[in-house]
Amino acid sequence: MNAQSSRILITGGAGFIGSHLAQRLLADGYRVTVIDDLSTGRNDNIAHLLANPSFRFVVGSILDETLMAPLVADCDMVYHLAAAVGVFLVVHSPVRTIETTAGGTETVLKLAWLARKKLLLASSSEVYGRRAEVPFHEDDDLVLGPPNKGRWSYACSKLLDEFLALAYYRERGLPVVIARFFNIVGPRQVGTYGMVVPRFVRQALDGGPITIYGDGRQTRSFTHVADAVDCVTRLAGEPKAEGQVVNVGSDREVSIRELAELVRGIVNPKAEICHITYEQAYAQGFEDMPRRVPSIARARELVGYRPTHGLEDIIREVADASG
Repeated sequence: MNAQSSRILITGGAGFIGSHLAQRLLADGYRVTVIDDLSTGRNDNIAHLLANPSFRFVVGSILDETLMAPLVADCDMVYHLAAAVGVFLVVHSPVRTIETTAGGTETVLKLAWLARKKLLLASSSEVYGRRAEVPFHEDDDLVLGPPNKGRWSYACSKLLDEFLALAYYRERGLPVVIARFFNIVGPRQVGTYGMVVPRFVRQALDGGPITIYGDGRQTRSFTHVADAVDCVTRLAGEPKAEGQVVNVGSDREVSIRELAELVRGIVNPKAEICHITYEQAYAQGFEDMPRRVPSIARARELVGYRPTHGLEDIIREVADASG
C-alpha cells in the first residue's frame, strides 16, 4: 500500500496497543480512523493524535453494523484489535467478554469480506491455554480448561475468532493475517484489568507492597508495544503472511516472582513483596497458565522480526511514564 493515499481502520484504537499502532501508522504517512467504545480504551491514549488532520476518532461499538459498514468500506485495510481486556474483566464479565470478542469479530470479518478489505486480526497467547511445553508454536495442539471456569472464556472466544478468520480466508478469499500477542507492555498500559507490569510498577512507586498472585512460579514473556506494532505493520504488508497465524512476542521467559524482584530493584528497592492466593485476587476455582513463551521463528522468517527492547528497559520506561 502507498502510505500517502492509504486509509487504515483500527478497531479498539483508543486502547493501549491500538493507540500506539495509530501513532505509528500516522508517522508512516497513513490516514487513520479509530473506532472505540471507550469501555476499556481511554481518551488520554489518543489525545495527542486528535490535532492531526490525518486522524479521525469515532466513538461507538464494533457490534453496531450500521456504524461499522461505512467505516470499513471507506478504508483500505482493517486492524481489528477491539476485544475484552484483562483477566479481571474476563473473570467478572464473561457475557461481555464473549459477546464483544466473538460477536464483534464476526461483524468485522463479514464487513471486510463484503467490502473486500484486507484484515489483521489481533489474537492472544491465551489460546494456548494450560499447555506447559514451551516454546509455543503456532501449530501446536491447544489445552483449554473446562467451561465452568470463567478464566477460559476469553481463550475460547479468541480461538473462535481465529477459526472464523481462517474460514473467511479459505472459503471466501478474504486476505487475513492473525497475530497472537504475548503480554504486550509499555507506556499507556494500566493495571486496572490485571496487567501485571503496570500493576507492579504502580505498587512499587506507591511504596509497596508488590503483590504476587499465587506462588510466583508461573512464567510469562513480555514484549514492548513498539516491537509488537513494528511486527504487525510488517505482517500486514507481507503477502506470505496471509492465511497464517503468527506469534508476536519475546522469547525471554521470566517468572512472576523474578518480575517482582526486577521491578523492586529498578523502581523502589524498599518495597516489600507479598503473595495472595488466586481466590483472593479473582474468584474461587480460578485457573492460571503455568508458562507462556512463544516461538517467534515464524515472524522472523516472514518479516525479520526481532524484539529490540529488554525487560529492564521496559520496566524503566513504564515507571517513567507512571511517575
